[in-house]
Amino acid sequence: MGYRVINGKLHFAQDIAAAYGSVNNDVKGSSPKEVSFKDTLKSELDKSNSFTISNHAAERLKSRNIVLSESDMKNINSAINKADSRGCRESALLYKDTVLITSIKNRTVITALNKNADNDSVFTNIDSMVIV
Repeated sequence: MGYRVINGKLHFAQDIAAAYGSVNNDVKGSSPKEVSFKDTLKSELDKSNSFTISNHAAERLKSRNIVLSESDMKNINSAINKADSRGCRESALLYKDTVLITSIKNRTVITALNKNADNDSVFTNIDSMVIV
């Protein structure tokens, strides 16, 4: 089960189509919906207003009792946009007491942990760190 943050709100992946009025093409007699250039462009531009939380990261957030509010989501999205504008590929986002390992290119939070955890974590393939 995946998550997607759209306009600062967390949605389950299967709920996105319902939330945005997706057309069901499986109904007899309906024709496939044509996708216009305008719709495609809008979709691509909207990506800067959203990011995905992977299944693994969602499990880590839940197991470590990390709760993110709507304003937290907006701040994290802003940090992803900043890292993207600087050409970062894989970043550690330090947000409050949480470290979010994020694929900037895919706009996906890969994993999450508490900053003050008692484990000796080593992260490889990280090219940047953003302090939010």
